[in-house]
Amino acid sequence: MEIYTGTGDRGRTSLFDESRVAKDSARVESYGTVDELNSLLGFVRSGLEDEEIAELIFSVQRELFDLAGELAAPGGEDFPEKIEEKHIERLEEKIDSYLEMMNEEEKGSFIVPGSSEASARLHMARTVCRRAERRIVTLSRETEIRAVLLQYINRLSDLLYTLACYLEADLDYVEFE
Repeated sequence: MEIYTGTGDRGRTSLFDESRVAKDSARVESYGTVDELNSLLGFVRSGLEDEEIAELIFSVQRELFDLAGELAAPGGEDFPEKIEEKHIERLEEKIDSYLEMMNEEEKGSFIVPGSSEASARLHMARTVCRRAERRIVTLSRETEIRAVLLQYINRLSDLLYTLACYLEADLDYVEFE
């Protein structure tokens, strides 16, 4: 098997439907940033001791493959696996579940990332998730994107923030007045 084809040597790449676009197009930027997020979540997961959170992140990674795939499919209709409302509902259930386990001081506070390695990694993933969201918004100005994709990525950043807060060992709160 050859890993290199040379077809991208001139700055163009193939999409799901085999059409070719510039590697810096809004579409490639959007699914490329989702791919970056997926890789970073693998890094997060590799350092987690909490198996429940690791399993949750693994399931999110699988969903991100579907999200990126749909973004790589112009029109999205032909991509077989899609993010649906049920995926968003599951993220919301997990957010609520972890928030219930936190004390009131931990909820809604801004945290300076870095009090624990796992939390710092989750904060890094959260910021990449927010960038992926911005890239998808940019793409949505050029072509129709299903609203559920933006809802999912927005809710995912909320989940990553919640998990980072939950895993903080020594919380460094920043009070904003």
